[in-house]
Amino acid sequence: MNPPPTPDSTPTPDPTPTPHPHHEPDAPRDLVGVGIGPANLSLAALAHPLDGLDTAFYDQRPAFAWHPGLLIEGTTVQVPFLADLVTLADPTSPWTFLNWLRSRERLFPFYFAERFHIQRAEYDAYCRWVSENLPGLHFGHQVDAVRWNPERDLFEVDFTQLDTDGEAEALGRTYTRNVVLGIGTEPYVPDPLKPLAEAPGVPVLHAADYLDHRAALLAAEHVTVVGIGQSGAEIFLDLLRNRPAGREKLHWLGRTEAFAPMEYSKLGLEHFTPDHTRYFHALPETARDRLVAGQWQLHKGIDAGTIAAIHDELYRRTLHGGWPDAVLTPGVRVRTAGRVATTKVELHLEHARQDSRSRLTTDAVVLATGYRERPLDRVLAGLDPYMRRDSQERPRVDEDHRLVLDPSVSGSVYVQNAETHTHGVGTPDLGLTAWRGALILNSLTGREAYRLPSRTAFTTFGLTQRQQVPPPREAPALTPLVDDRR
Repeated sequence: MNPPPTPDSTPTPDPTPTPHPHHEPDAPRDLVGVGIGPANLSLAALAHPLDGLDTAFYDQRPAFAWHPGLLIEGTTVQVPFLADLVTLADPTSPWTFLNWLRSRERLFPFYFAERFHIQRAEYDAYCRWVSENLPGLHFGHQVDAVRWNPERDLFEVDFTQLDTDGEAEALGRTYTRNVVLGIGTEPYVPDPLKPLAEAPGVPVLHAADYLDHRAALLAAEHVTVVGIGQSGAEIFLDLLRNRPAGREKLHWLGRTEAFAPMEYSKLGLEHFTPDHTRYFHALPETARDRLVAGQWQLHKGIDAGTIAAIHDELYRRTLHGGWPDAVLTPGVRVRTAGRVATTKVELHLEHARQDSRSRLTTDAVVLATGYRERPLDRVLAGLDPYMRRDSQERPRVDEDHRLVLDPSVSGSVYVQNAETHTHGVGTPDLGLTAWRGALILNSLTGREAYRLPSRTAFTTFGLTQRQQVPPPREAPALTPLVDDRR
């Protein structure tokens, strides 16, 4: 009899999903994924138990990593643990967060901890467990191009296999009937600060690299955090807690006009439901653009608990009189920036409402300025003649998250976390990841591989209803907790 797994082991999820048949080298796959972040990892986990579906996913990184520079101790994911990779589409899946806890013998401690929002480091560890056990994932593979081959009626996916140092080791190509892009986002650096952020040795860095430079930042005499969203708040709080009272020497500033709390009311959260996604997609392009711009507080504000923790820490430092040496200023933008002597940075600031300007000299700058969707143009250059675009030259994306391509292309290219302009603020939200993956698989297979709810919100978005609202008090039929899709 085999000994039971230890808490530090990484067992294959139980029950073990049925493996796919061996893939012939020249045979076309059903689906090839580009990128293995949470979105495509979720899709791969949901695709795994579907019989006869041949998939492969590629990522240039050597292993899965979820925002490693922001896994600050104590920080939590801003969605409940039920927003794992699979639960909201299939709670019986072996790839759930709860099953990961079970494999680590942590289920009872988690039960008693009564945590609805888990730590970021815990979510990252859970995703790494899935990525290390799920077959069909190819790390160290950089996808170079995706093209349509009209003679074979297939997509060609060219990739470079990388060695452990990230250097090219071999070239490869695979054919597939469908593609899904999950290349995610990239750190955004404002134009005035790009020259400094890109110059070697200059103490200007994006928040994505915070933990790599944390020790140097704590040792710096004066630190400035630019950006007053959640990441900026967490970094400011971490620096504040670890600098001596009365000698904090911190500045925190950003363009937003207030240190605003994130909208987290129950009905406000319904903007992150499939109902709102469908409503948003059906709006005209100009209406969608206006709506996204006006909904910033749904996803760019600061968690109320983080705001309270910052205020508590500042207040604690007034106990013996005096004020902490920390300046918090909203409504400020950085006009230009430059070096002073060899070690300092000078920021030229402007306050729009006050119509005033000033200069700030600092020893280090952390840019908590967010992320932007990675452009699809490089990897999809070969598909450019087939792509349909909107008035701003952005790719058109249909309701099932497929790029709108020329009718001569029989295959589909699905996108994940690259369609805020067509699917709204819920696009990058982890709470919609499993639902979107299931929707894509239903579209790809042409059947109801996953049963998805017809209604997900109490809010009725818009006057024109696309679906019949079920009569009140009508209880749905119970679904047995068994996997009957095989």
